[in-house]
Amino acid sequence: MIGAQRMGNTARHRNDSNYLPVPIRRSPFLVRRSGIYSLFAIRYLLVTALVAGLSQAAPAQQRPAQFVDAAALVPGLIVDMRYAGAHNFVGRPIDGYEAPRCLLTRAAASALAAVARDLAPRGLVLKVFDCYRPTRAVADFERWARDLTALAGKVEFYPDVDKRTLFRDGYIASRSGHSRGSTVDLTLARADGRELDMGTPFDFFSPRSSPADAGVGPPARANRALLAASMRRRGFRPYHKEWWHFTLAREPFPDSYFDFPVR
Repeated sequence: MIGAQRMGNTARHRNDSNYLPVPIRRSPFLVRRSGIYSLFAIRYLLVTALVAGLSQAAPAQQRPAQFVDAAALVPGLIVDMRYAGAHNFVGRPIDGYEAPRCLLTRAAASALAAVARDLAPRGLVLKVFDCYRPTRAVADFERWARDLTALAGKVEFYPDVDKRTLFRDGYIASRSGHSRGSTVDLTLARADGRELDMGTPFDFFSPRSSPADAGVGPPARANRALLAASMRRRGFRPYHKEWWHFTLAREPFPDSYFDFPVR
């Protein structure tokens, strides 16, 4: 057993130079110069590190102040957050979507509000399918894509695509611009909620979903062109494989991928 005596505010092993003074009020154990700790010391350090790690990790899961609920800014916005429910290509709610809310950076939401105001005289509104997407949701898509037995949404969303080629063909990726908070998937609709014909449904995995595809009918091509022109006018750029996908060109977080949940 180690004996100790008080020396001011420190404790020192009597006649043993292998021990260093440790303030009694700051530490409940003695520390060897050789680096060997008592079992009690190891437990103390592990618990301290765990508590410190949790306190540092928690803020990363909070929604940054620069993100807003787009429905509060965009007039007439119809919110149909597909990944918060089961009507999507996976066939179930996706990790990280705890509520059907369209969260975007304030810059993207403000630009989207300008698009909505431009379209209002035509009797049209915007309908969103996805907005900010947590990185955990992207990881969920990856896991689903690698499970070749999960085919719940195949008939509706990818009837002509072999699931084994989803990564190769670019339909599924390990990172998504949605996680930066300034990308939105949307369509045009009448004020009563009826969607305009776009030639394919949202999230339809097919070359026909490309904005430039000539296989869709004239009304769909015209509607796609109207959507793209309206979004471009307010600073959004399109994606060449999906008519519904737009990213704010001057996005505030071009290199940041967030993982706070949608709630």
